Amino acid sequence: MAKLYFRYGAMNSGKSTALLQAAFNYEERGQRVLLAKPRVDTKGEGSIVSRLGVRREVSFLLGPHDDARAVFAHHAQGRDDGSMLAVDLPPVACLLVDEAQFLTRAQVDDLLRIAVLDGVPVLAYGIRTDFRTRAFTGSARLLEVAHSLEELKTICRCGRKALFNGRRIGERFVFSGQQVAIDGASVSYESLCAACYLRETGGSLGD
Repeated sequence: MAKLYFRYGAMNSGKSTALLQAAFNYEERGQRVLLAKPRVDTKGEGSIVSRLGVRREVSFLLGPHDDARAVFAHHAQGRDDGSMLAVDLPPVACLLVDEAQFLTRAQVDDLLRIAVLDGVPVLAYGIRTDFRTRAFTGSARLLEVAHSLEELKTICRCGRKALFNGRRIGERFVFSGQQVAIDGASVSYESLCAACYLRETGGSLGD
C-alpha cells in the first residue's frame, strides 16, 4: 500500500530543496511525478523555488475549494486545462506537494485517499506552526493522518535547533496579525529556537 508522508520543519529547513531532490530521484529512474502546491502561496508564482535557487514549475495549483483528488486524477490522466483529450502517459509514481500547511482538512484527506485508494505515494512538505506558534490547518491534519512523519531540521541564529518561525517587518519581529503573509518585500521570516523566540516575545507564546 502506498503511503502519505509529511516532511515538516521550520522556515529555511530545506523543504523545497528536499522536494525537488525527491522529484529528481524519481525521474532519474524513468518514473513520472506530479508536483503541486496551494494557490495561496504566490511566491514563485506557479513554481517551487528552493533557497539554493533551483526552480521548477508545478503540475497544478490547488485553490481552497478544489477537490485535490479530482484535480490529481485530471492531471494524472494527462489532460491539459484547455483540452478534454487524454494523452498516452505513464502512470504517476509519486505526488509531491509543497507548502502543504496551506491545504484544507478536506484536501489532506484527499491526499490520504490518493495514497491508499489510488496507490500513489504522496510526499507533502510544509511547516507545522505559524509565527504565533499555532498549527496551520493543513499541517494539523497531516500530523493526524499521515502514515509517516519526518522532521527536517535547521538551526537558530544561536546555534540551537530551530522550532518556531518568527515574522519580521523590516528589522522588527511581530507576533500578531493574519496567519498567512507570504514571504516578500515587506515580510520576512526567521527560524528561532524556543529560547530565542521567548526572548523576542518577552515570554509569550503568540497572541
